[in-house]
Amino acid sequence: MIMRPTKDQYYLNIAKQVAQRSTCFRVRFGAIIVRDDQIIATGYVGAPRKTKDCFERGNCLRDQLKIPHGQKYELCRSVHSEQNAIINAARAGVSLLGGDMFIYAENKEREAIDAFPCFICKKMIINAGLNRAVCSTSDGKYKVFNIQDWVRDWQERDILDDQHQYGKDQNRG
Repeated sequence: MIMRPTKDQYYLNIAKQVAQRSTCFRVRFGAIIVRDDQIIATGYVGAPRKTKDCFERGNCLRDQLKIPHGQKYELCRSVHSEQNAIINAARAGVSLLGGDMFIYAENKEREAIDAFPCFICKKMIINAGLNRAVCSTSDGKYKVFNIQDWVRDWQERDILDDQHQYGKDQNRG
């Protein structure tokens, strides 16, 4: 019997390939946005267009400053993969409304990590009108988030109470 990946796994595999273009020393993230079973945008972690990335500079500013994962994103040269996917859709004039985002992540050792979006990216995903975020996890599987669940959760509790926060699995003593 021929085993085919599910659609979610298929799109996560593509996001994994997109992540390989990342220019971050700390992590490789790739995101794709799919609407009506068609890829409409991709993005990976990298410096803004026409600026020097960490590879070109030869260092990570956040590592130099000893900033933990998941904190002080304003002190980073890179734009997140989720943000770049949303921006790339906007540059092409493509609506994201009703689409799904697939996010893959791995650490610098190329080990899978939880690809949960940061708070900034979650807010952008909500406002972009996406339906689901399908995120790879450190166990090689994936977790599906209904975006409306994030909205309901934040209506009832504070954003900081969010159970699936990026960086929790990366900040080791």
